Amino acid sequence: MLALRTVLGRCLAGPARGGAACSPLVQTARWYARPVSKRRKDIPSHLDDLPPTMLKKGYTDVPAVNSVDDVVKRLLSLEMASQKEKMKVKTQQLVEKVRRSPNDNGSFEVQIAVLTAKIRTYEEHLQKHPKDKSNRRHMLMDIDYRKKLLGYLRRVRYDAFENTCKQLNIQYSLPPAYSRRITKRWLVKKAFCQRVFEEVQKLKAPERLKQRQEWRARARARAAQEKEAQAEGTPV
Repeated sequence: MLALRTVLGRCLAGPARGGAACSPLVQTARWYARPVSKRRKDIPSHLDDLPPTMLKKGYTDVPAVNSVDDVVKRLLSLEMASQKEKMKVKTQQLVEKVRRSPNDNGSFEVQIAVLTAKIRTYEEHLQKHPKDKSNRRHMLMDIDYRKKLLGYLRRVRYDAFENTCKQLNIQYSLPPAYSRRITKRWLVKKAFCQRVFEEVQKLKAPERLKQRQEWRARARARAAQEKEAQAEGTPV
């Protein structure tokens, strides 16, 4: 046991310190505590539902595609396409679900569909590379912008909002109610602002009363003029 420790010490010291040359057996024993690399699990992608025989974007309407051989079809299909080309096809599919007309390329629904495809791609990338802060920042920016678009669509066209969430499988959560911590400083500031507002309203009261009287006088004159015109039978 003592001899083995001596040999290991000389091998670790190296030839620069007068150590002996290590045998292959001892060299393999030096790294006995190396950590085992974990295999990453296969993360499901939202692009897995794309059939590999589908053509890339831009080649579906070309009539000469049907007359080419199988090798060229494989080159033009999604089987040998890159991630960027698959993303174009997936984005087009999501846009087709929610667009208002065939020529609609910029409505709120179309923008939400494009942002949804980008966000899901960012999520899959961050599952593999959780320390990528740049892509995480871009994903949070897109999520925030999509939430603003959904909130506006919910206020203006609720039926389109429901259809968009259903077709794109989006779960929209209402923003939390605004709450502020009540402190003594905040109460004093609020009371001061309210007092200033009341004083300004008092100063503006005579001017507003004068404007209101002028509006009423104009309305009375207008009503009297219309009444005279009706009595004479002439159009106003």
